[in-house]
Parts: sequence; C-alpha cells; structure tokens
Amino acid sequence: MHRITLLGKPGCHLCDDAREVIARVAGELGVPWEEVSIDSSEELKEKYWEMIPVTLIDGVQHDFWRVDEARLRAALNA
Repeated sequence: MHRITLLGKPGCHLCDDAREVIARVAGELGVPWEEVSIDSSEELKEKYWEMIPVTLIDGVQHDFWRVDEARLRAALNA
C-alpha cells in the first residue's frame, strides 16, 4: 500500500490547496497520508523551502507547488 506525505508549513496557501486534494484522493482510495511541516527539521527546511508544498509518495518526491489530482490518482493506482 502507498503512503502520501505532504511537506508544507503553517500559513502556506498552496499547502492548504494541496491538503484538500490529497485528503480527497487519499480518502477515496483508502491511502494513508500525513502532513509534515518543514519547520520541524533544518534538513527539510533547507531542501524544500522554495518548493512547498511538496508531495511524496512512499518517500519519493512526486510533485511540488501544486498537486495535480489526476496525476496523483494515476501514481497511486500504478
């Protein structure tokens, strides 16, 4: 089973949009997901601060800035 991770930070409007898409798709497909703030780690902040929100599937970067719902669904159904 896949697992989605959303990397973002508080106050990020693109993160709010990404969260909505991920929650909907994950809920419909029964895929677990979590949200992690890049503020929780200097490593995450350094690596992703210009790219948030970042979507990971099984720990591998899938998207950044925007979540394309159709692309996310296709990746999870593969």
